[in-house]
Amino acid sequence: MEIVGSVPPEPGRAAPRKPAECAGYGRTWRFTAPALPSSVPQARHGVHDLMRRQKVPLCPDRLDGLLLIVSELVTNAVQHAAVLSPEVTVEVSLAPGWVRVAVEDGHPFRPRPLAADEERTGGRGLLLVQAVVDEAGGRCDVEHTPGGGKVVWAALPCGTAPTSPPRPR
Repeated sequence: MEIVGSVPPEPGRAAPRKPAECAGYGRTWRFTAPALPSSVPQARHGVHDLMRRQKVPLCPDRLDGLLLIVSELVTNAVQHAAVLSPEVTVEVSLAPGWVRVAVEDGHPFRPRPLAADEERTGGRGLLLVQAVVDEAGGRCDVEHTPGGGKVVWAALPCGTAPTSPPRPR
């Protein structure tokens, strides 16, 4: 797994929603990994190392929340999209006061949170993502890609956050 990129910031742009909108916004890194269970910890460790190297001002709880989001989104892509998408792409974008993580796969179906069920051992990943995002005052969404797949993303405030979450342009 190789993290590539780093685009210089362009002042005055709204936080990106789609991966294509990230170019020129802030610093952006992308990496592609096989849609295998072993890619989940690789993605989590890669994002953790990136946050440390870039000295992103995340408190320990916010960093843990970000890494949980990465784990859940990559796990979902591996478990539910691998049939149609042999690779997943993880993108991390840094903007003033915000960190955004997005996971892209080639499967067309939009994921949805499942109701909590004590009988099931799984199916709560998107509920966890939404809870972390809500607690942090961030945003998350699912977008379709031009190629027929999807991008699931979450943006969390870091450091001194702006007064409202990033909005689409």
